[in-house]
Amino acid sequence: VQLQASGGGLVQAGGSLRLSCAASASVSIDDMAWHRQAPGKQRELVASITSGGSTNVADSVKGRFTISRDNAKNTVYLQMNSLKPEDTAVYYCAADYHCSGYDCVGRDWGQGTQVTVSS
Repeated sequence: VQLQASGGGLVQAGGSLRLSCAASASVSIDDMAWHRQAPGKQRELVASITSGGSTNVADSVKGRFTISRDNAKNTVYLQMNSLKPEDTAVYYCAADYHCSGYDCVGRDWGQGTQVTVSS
């Protein structure tokens, strides 16, 4: 699965950004997710969404970030509102996939997009 993320950038605290991640694949895409990694910290899950639309959002961003997806386009979005300086990180999208008959399963990652929130 090839994942192409976009939408990162520099924004002031309180602002908004929308990240997009499009998956190109000849396999079936299952759960999709956004993770982030700040300098000196471990990568952490921000939000995930199943193919059926069920979502899971980290407590640190709950009420501010919304994850959604367009299955027809194999694209996942992350709407980020009320951004804080502590949201500064490289954001990575991930997609779980499987082949017909589950002959193959796995997870692939996008290249990451930088989000910087200034105070």
